[in-house]
Amino acid sequence: MFCAKLEEEGFECESCLSAESALRRLSESPFDAVISDLKMPGIGGLGLLREAVRSHPSLAVIMATGESDVRVGIEAMRQGAADYLVKPVQLDAAVLSLKRALEEKRLQREVERYRRTLEEMVEQRTRQLQTAMRRVEQTYDDTLEVLGAALDLRDTETAGHSRRVSLYCLEMSRGLGNSPEQLKVIARGSYLHDIGKIGIPDAILLKEGKLTPDETAIMQTHVRIGYELVSSIPFLAAAAEIVLTHQERFDGTGYPQGLMAEEIPLGARVFAIADTLDAMTSDRPYRKALPFSAAREEIQRESGRQFDPDVVKVFLSISESVWQKIRREIAASRRYLPLVASREIPPAAGLRPPGSDIRKQSEV
Repeated sequence: MFCAKLEEEGFECESCLSAESALRRLSESPFDAVISDLKMPGIGGLGLLREAVRSHPSLAVIMATGESDVRVGIEAMRQGAADYLVKPVQLDAAVLSLKRALEEKRLQREVERYRRTLEEMVEQRTRQLQTAMRRVEQTYDDTLEVLGAALDLRDTETAGHSRRVSLYCLEMSRGLGNSPEQLKVIARGSYLHDIGKIGIPDAILLKEGKLTPDETAIMQTHVRIGYELVSSIPFLAAAAEIVLTHQERFDGTGYPQGLMAEEIPLGARVFAIADTLDAMTSDRPYRKALPFSAAREEIQRESGRQFDPDVVKVFLSISESVWQKIRREIAASRRYLPLVASREIPPAAGLRPPGSDIRKQSEV
């Protein structure tokens, strides 16, 4: 009679004699709802409810209970039942409850579809944003390439120097455990460290002999010129600090501010070692490149004076073959390597060692 009433209302209905048989039918065919008595042989109504809700989350389950079991009916709703009916069941009330439960499930499915659609849209927009950010990053690095090339045009003697020191810095910085964002700052700052030399007159920049005190003072302004150039570019603001402080010394005898120890940004302390390493192992008009072992000894000797001892330790932990490989890669590449290379890297810091004739005399 109950199924007949439901069929009159346009529902297709099947009856089962136990909870176990109902669960078998649910596993065989899709159903929208189950109306079950609370008291049945076997696992009973609550057992059917728990298994049905677990296995078929979109299923609407309505429990029928006697007047004395109303509390159990309420408990059934807590466990996932859409509603409960008090026996003797009024057929019209059962149909109304069923329609209401099915409508609620329909709305839940709509909400779930909307949630999934929203998540897909967010994921798609996130991918688009990431792609756009990568393009912006590439544009940034292309800009740096142009700035570096402009400097090389002025000072061809040190061509490739900026790229080498930036990769040397990355090698050491990774060993220091810097974050990817910190690596970008250090790579860009070290790459652009001498960009201020664009503002130095050729007569001083390219002078073969020793600079006069006045010429030295002018040459030293390149750090502030570079800082003012770079700091005005938003994405290079952090890197500008390295440009400003790359001639500071760990013992406080550098310029332009005479900063000491950790007053000097870590990137500049790392750069100091990379700069010395490259200067000593590069050819100069007045001498041939020195071996990496000589640079290693000089950097170790100047630990605590020119260079940060902690960064020196990281530098010394890196095999000489790593530095040689970087130099070969730069020499063999017609185009610069990526600013943040994918190789594993450690840290560094420092300036050129005092008393070491590692650069042309006009360079300060």
